[in-house]
Amino acid sequence: MFKRLPLFFVGALLALTFNACAQEKKDVAAEAAAPVAAEVGKNYFLVEPRQPTASGDKIEVLEVFSYACIHCAHFQPYADEIKSKLPAYAKFEYMPAIFNEAWEAYARAFYTAQSLGMLDKTHQAIFDAVHRDHRQFRSFDDIAAYYGEQGADVAKFKQTATSFEVESKLARSRDLVPKYGVDGTPTLIIDGKYRLTGASAGGYPQLVSLVDLLVKKAHAEKAAK
Repeated sequence: MFKRLPLFFVGALLALTFNACAQEKKDVAAEAAAPVAAEVGKNYFLVEPRQPTASGDKIEVLEVFSYACIHCAHFQPYADEIKSKLPAYAKFEYMPAIFNEAWEAYARAFYTAQSLGMLDKTHQAIFDAVHRDHRQFRSFDDIAAYYGEQGADVAKFKQTATSFEVESKLARSRDLVPKYGVDGTPTLIIDGKYRLTGASAGGYPQLVSLVDLLVKKAHAEKAAK
């Protein structure tokens, strides 16, 4: 039951609450103003040799990920934030990692959805199905059936999944992910030459800030050539 408190006590409580809120705002402001840790070899790493990008003249921000990876699911809101903040001279791309047979099935589904023009609709949906709803996908047929629920023609989806386009993209992923030095997901590659993770950056919020810094750095380096 709610009981009315003496006025002097209420005033003291409000003062404490106000001071706490004010201090919290100061702490948040100080954190936001803190410089981004950007030490090469610690917060980010060089990809040597630099690998080719698929973004033309734009700075490529590439997330190496998997739908099977719960950390990638947790990172997705931050990936969306990075995309929303990229300058016009940069472009965000995804590359599914293929560490085992199960991950290959998800990678194949990703590239198939991309080929069919339904990636924007299904990307978050697959994360939700796997990690929120705990759907059991025991085979590629199970995954294809789920895409059917999302509006895909299942027969066409399966046919596209074995197309030259999809096979070529899978081969490119198998080739590049080891060359990037990726051993876990999610990992971000900036312009084919900088590698960073949430752990190296000090957390996902810090990763967002570090990506911004490295994108600008890569752009300045490209402009200086």
